[in-house]
Amino acid sequence: MTRIKSLQLVTDDEIVERAAALPDFAGYPGVDELLEQIEEIAREFPGLVSAERIGTSRLGEPITMYTVALRSADEAGPLDAPSKRCLVVGGVHPNEPIGSHTIILLLRDLLGDASLRERLDTVWHFIPCVDPDGMRLNEGWFDNPSDSETYFRHFYRPPGDEQVEWTFPINYKSKYFDAMLPETQALQRVIDEIRPDFYVPLHNSESGGAYFYVSEPISELVPLLHRLPAELGIPLHRGEPEAAHFTELAPAIFESGTSQDVYEWREANGLDPVPTGAAGQSSTSYARKHGTVSLIAELPIWRTFGADDTSPSTSSYAALLQEAGEALRETGTRLSALLAEVEPHLTLNSPFLRSARVFVPGMTRAGELMIARSAMKENQRTASVAERPMSVVWMYRLRFGGALRRALKAEVTAGSAGLLVRHAARELEREWSGWLEQRLIDEQAQGIPVKDVVGVQYGAILGLVAHAPYLDASDAS
Repeated sequence: MTRIKSLQLVTDDEIVERAAALPDFAGYPGVDELLEQIEEIAREFPGLVSAERIGTSRLGEPITMYTVALRSADEAGPLDAPSKRCLVVGGVHPNEPIGSHTIILLLRDLLGDASLRERLDTVWHFIPCVDPDGMRLNEGWFDNPSDSETYFRHFYRPPGDEQVEWTFPINYKSKYFDAMLPETQALQRVIDEIRPDFYVPLHNSESGGAYFYVSEPISELVPLLHRLPAELGIPLHRGEPEAAHFTELAPAIFESGTSQDVYEWREANGLDPVPTGAAGQSSTSYARKHGTVSLIAELPIWRTFGADDTSPSTSSYAALLQEAGEALRETGTRLSALLAEVEPHLTLNSPFLRSARVFVPGMTRAGELMIARSAMKENQRTASVAERPMSVVWMYRLRFGGALRRALKAEVTAGSAGLLVRHAARELEREWSGWLEQRLIDEQAQGIPVKDVVGVQYGAILGLVAHAPYLDASDAS
């Protein structure tokens, strides 16, 4: 079989026009509102959309998948099987709700526009929220996502072994993981049964600019992925990638690779290939077994100064890595000591405490990795304006120092906190508030309209399917 250029029946111009025409959104829907809207849409199109319960969350909530057929039995046209299958999943990280609007919009457009469905020639499968329990712990900031204080005070990120995205099984050299969550098992079953041509887990980042991951180079998609943010006023992320092992295929477009690739990179660079807190492989890594092409569109809540500025700064990149690494290591070491001091006196095994147990010491390890990287030859150069490792420090301090803050606050609110815990909660609140104020000064972050980040994600998904390669008939068998 030969991959050749697709017959693109939905053009980039049309995709950009659709993405730029979205309505304004005040914030993001909570889990109940999201599911109610999806159910309402499904009731409008009973012949085109079907619902199937695929699993149950750890707290007992049903997880449902909605399937949009190419056409209903009473619509004109042949009922031949479509050539493609696309699986779109929300909530794989429960602090990333941009995809909630994206799913609603895709459903409305696909169901209401027979021409769009037929030209894309795809059966679509949507799981609106695969981790409803975790997403509910973030709902406190959904109404006002641009306000950084509200965001960080209500932020929740599960530890790796409680994330749907990172609990797929793996058995590679010394890395073994099979402690799958019920939600992960449900998604795994769907991936194995559907064997999707395209898989899109819906993510978003926090600050900076837009960037993308693809499971393999798709050169024909690059112009659209660059055009969408530009048309909607969002800078591309031209600073550090999320991790040093990612291969950049084009500006702000990275090859996602596999969990096995990450293992090899860490081992080759003298790092522990299975660090403390590591879980399984990612959903995109797992889906590769079916030849699935994956896309992740990472859109920020805030734009930050210089996110796309590749001009030289006045600083050494190695020095910036050293500075950020030392700050992160110091914070992680100090908060780890605080956690060790208070933990014998804590009574609630809250999700926030479980998060802090993993991510607080993880700050120390992340800082040590930055310091090690500062000594590498390739980093002895002038940094660009966009390369600002301290952004990572503020994110870690506020997110994961915030996890410990929420854990201690839960004890105080429950009335079970003794003097030592109450004192620690007050002191951490004071320091955490100082970090918040300093981040506002350093990052110069500005909230991005929700409709714009949703528009880029929505358009990227349409583009992935519209640019899909097809098989040369002479090679099909």
